[in-house]
Amino acid sequence: MSASSPAPLKYLQAYPAALQEQVRQLIAQQRLGDYLQQRYPARHAVQSDKALYAYALELKNQYLRNAPAIDKVLFDNRLDLTHRALGLHTTVSRVQGARLKASKEIRVASLFKEAAPEFLNMIVVHELAHFKETEHNKAFYKLCEHMLPGYHQLEFDLRVYLTWRDLQAA
Repeated sequence: MSASSPAPLKYLQAYPAALQEQVRQLIAQQRLGDYLQQRYPARHAVQSDKALYAYALELKNQYLRNAPAIDKVLFDNRLDLTHRALGLHTTVSRVQGARLKASKEIRVASLFKEAAPEFLNMIVVHELAHFKETEHNKAFYKLCEHMLPGYHQLEFDLRVYLTWRDLQAA
């Protein structure tokens, strides 16, 4: 990287240079927080693991009735951006007698307790979609878009939000 090239926007590297430049301009003008506040002014009321489970279960029942049951959903303060994980879906298999029991879990990074409801919705939809599609492929994103119209814009804006959070911490 040359001395004149701008610092990389680590959450936005896969996006076109023109979009990244728009974000850089908002940062330079110190307007990124205002942009996010204007687009996403609300905060959600889902603050407990029990409420998060009910929230995820409602979405699952609405869109993925035939998917496996969700056994556990919780906010996890060990998930953080250094591991590039905002949410996790896991299948834990245990032997119980002569049977193998699979447990489906969703963990959402605790930072989403303070986020806009749209961002929490996007993360839960993303993790639920993995119950049907394990890979981040075309079918996966089509399912995300079906469950949450405008999914791709929300994913981009979430990445902008993460960029803003990093700037606040610096």
